[in-house]
Amino acid sequence: MLRFASRKSEYLPTHFYNIKADLSELPKPPLNPQTKEPLNPSDLEVIFSRGFIQQEIATEREVPIPDEVLEAYSIFRPTPLIYAAGLRKALATPARIFYKYEGVGPVGSHKTNTAIMQAYLAAREGITTLTTETGAGQWGSALAYAGSKLGIQTKIFMVRSSYRQKPGRRILMEMFGGSVTESPSDTTDAGRQFFAQDPNHPGSLGIAISEAVELAVKSPGMKYSLGSVLDAVLMHQTVIGLEAEKQMAELGAEPDTIVGCVGGGSNFAGISFPFVRRNLRDGKAIRFIAVEPESCPTLTRGELRYDCGDSVGMAPLLYMYTLGMDFVPPPIHAGGLRYHGMAPLVSHLVNKGIIEPKACSQEKVFDAAMLFLKTEAILPAPESSHAIAAVVDEALAAKKEGKERVILFNLSGHGFLDISAFNGNRSQ
Repeated sequence: MLRFASRKSEYLPTHFYNIKADLSELPKPPLNPQTKEPLNPSDLEVIFSRGFIQQEIATEREVPIPDEVLEAYSIFRPTPLIYAAGLRKALATPARIFYKYEGVGPVGSHKTNTAIMQAYLAAREGITTLTTETGAGQWGSALAYAGSKLGIQTKIFMVRSSYRQKPGRRILMEMFGGSVTESPSDTTDAGRQFFAQDPNHPGSLGIAISEAVELAVKSPGMKYSLGSVLDAVLMHQTVIGLEAEKQMAELGAEPDTIVGCVGGGSNFAGISFPFVRRNLRDGKAIRFIAVEPESCPTLTRGELRYDCGDSVGMAPLLYMYTLGMDFVPPPIHAGGLRYHGMAPLVSHLVNKGIIEPKACSQEKVFDAAMLFLKTEAILPAPESSHAIAAVVDEALAAKKEGKERVILFNLSGHGFLDISAFNGNRSQ
């Protein structure tokens, strides 16, 4: 079997896939945090660009990708789809394993897909600055990169634990012109609530979101940009799965199991939603496994209910699996998965039994990462390593059963800027 699928330019899709068009029942709508009534799209204009809001509420199956965005994508897309021959041999499994490698993007992760689209929409409206939060720094790096290409300034609140664990991400953001602030900070009312309690507070994505939203709301010419969770963000990431469909067909393989890590849900949705479409429309029975950290078990231990997307209550109320807006996860190295909630669309599909949630320990995840490095010659990010840990479990189950399976997973980022995580006590 060929190890690498082609990266033909025609494999880059010209439209995003919007899964809402194929759902028989939509998730419950977001609520206004003040009135607790269903959100009017105009209520979001104080936070988001109008173009982003229109994509958030879109219901058509295909949403066109603007030519300028396609041109920016074409620098690094289509990304590779690779047959994991080394991993399969090491596991002595009959399962055939494939992965979509998003680490070849400009900042080493999938986040650039939505960053470019959001920066394009902002620039088109004359917005001068986008504010945002970032956990491990992948999203902040992506938005800073996109802003540098499209003439948008970026102000980024980085979760303190990751800010101190991952200085390389901060440096990368600043290289692209981003302004990076450790969160919680003493520069916003939201941040000061937590900074006053403890200047060394580890922070959380919920707190950093509150700071970024507050700054956007109070500052003319600024809007907020989010790297996961919302419907439009997940839709932007479907370029991953749409490419993978064509590349898998080229290799003559049809996945029966698709795996991805989940924090807010964007990279998992990106690889899985175009294939979920086959279950919804064509009666297929593909399995979808969403993998999260045991220390932040939103899907496996959270409640499905309305909750705020941030820690102060400025963002809309979303109907999602949540650990509670006050939850502050421990400072694990997979900073991109340290979020108290989950994308409403992913939550909806979990509740309907279409997606299976799974939680893994950090020790197991890092063991899987080391195995992948030795067998596939790629150092995965701690976040992506959660998917690898579940893939190993699935491949060994196939070995025990003596059954051939075809497993596809999203390697959503490389781990070169997370290298310190592999030094010392990996259980911390």
